Amino acid sequence: MEKSQLISILVLFQAFICPSKSQSFVGVNYGEVADNLPPASTTASLLQSTTISKLRLYGADHAIIQSLAGTGISLVLGVPNSDVPSLASDPAAAASWAASNVLPFVPASSISAVSVGNEALNSGDPSLAGNILPAMQNLRAALAAAPAAAGIKVTTVHSMAVMAQSDPPSAGAFHADLAGELAGMVGFLREAGSPFMVNPYPFFAYRSDPRPETLAFCLFQPNAGRVDPASGMTYSNMFDAQVDAVRAALDGLGFPEVEIVVAETGWPYKGDPEEAGTTVENAMAFNGNLVAHLRSMAGTPRMPGRPVETYIFALYDENLKGGPTSERSFGLYRADGTSNYDAGLAKSGSTATSSPGSASSSSIGLVQPEGSCTSAETAQQTAEECYPTGAGDSPAPYRMRFLFLAYGAAMLLLTKVM
Repeated sequence: MEKSQLISILVLFQAFICPSKSQSFVGVNYGEVADNLPPASTTASLLQSTTISKLRLYGADHAIIQSLAGTGISLVLGVPNSDVPSLASDPAAAASWAASNVLPFVPASSISAVSVGNEALNSGDPSLAGNILPAMQNLRAALAAAPAAAGIKVTTVHSMAVMAQSDPPSAGAFHADLAGELAGMVGFLREAGSPFMVNPYPFFAYRSDPRPETLAFCLFQPNAGRVDPASGMTYSNMFDAQVDAVRAALDGLGFPEVEIVVAETGWPYKGDPEEAGTTVENAMAFNGNLVAHLRSMAGTPRMPGRPVETYIFALYDENLKGGPTSERSFGLYRADGTSNYDAGLAKSGSTATSSPGSASSSSIGLVQPEGSCTSAETAQQTAEECYPTGAGDSPAPYRMRFLFLAYGAAMLLLTKVM
């Protein structure tokens, strides 16, 4: 076994045994197209009962922002598309937006970024697309003028519709008619140190090709894999393939240093009769396996060992959304705080409350350890630190014994090949 393979194994074991370092890659979207959402304080308590460390808003809900002060949960705020033209045309409007929606809340609340517009390039409004860059520039200048907000990143969110080609991943490319606007936007992101935010949905890829083998590929389940003929890389899931296609497109545009953040991805647990794959089992499989994949810190074939910060869509169902049933069925939770299924996000010692009939979590995930642990010199020390004696939710002894023995064996082999 090669040294690189052993290191990969050790990374995976550390993620499973002490996953606290990998939690920072998992966030969730907070949509508000609903009339039954709970109070902000209830949402804050719910989030704190999970391992979710990031929340993305589509606006700047002051109650939510305040409720997360001091919790360690970071926020991505959103400038609605309707506000973009004014921020683009008037620096004073950008300063006013920052003064109303950011400055009163920092540093008590952790605001990591502001997204100026959402999927503007595919909104059908050409003038909106042209306003994104100047709006980002004006808002960045407004935030930079305030010491407490100077580190907040400014970016925008794109749909996968900006891609002209995404298969195979190495051939990923943006639509030619968007290249000029994208080059300006991504140039701003590079200068500002901000990420390129995009919304890849394996669910929609499956919907366009509803074969059993496509479903397994989209759900991170065992499958034959897909080989990219140009790069020779093998892909085991659609999520990695979509992300790497965006990576290839950014590289092709001349911006290899701009990081990618997945602003939205998810799977509906319910749909209309003609909506293939919209089941609780599939939603639990996708989100549960996605979380495990992110925690493994494996990265993608094109970006190994570089986990992609990802925001799951969505925290709650949104009962006022139009369209098919699936549009109202992406929530991890109902408005009353009960979970639609267990996606493996509950903290150790807390239990996800599911309604009768919802799928159990027995098929996915491992119980997470308490606290924040680093790898110990011995398996016994790690076991004592990460799984305190008598913890009611400790894993089965045999499973833990296997994990630690396997980890120790990998460590021993690594010392022999180094």
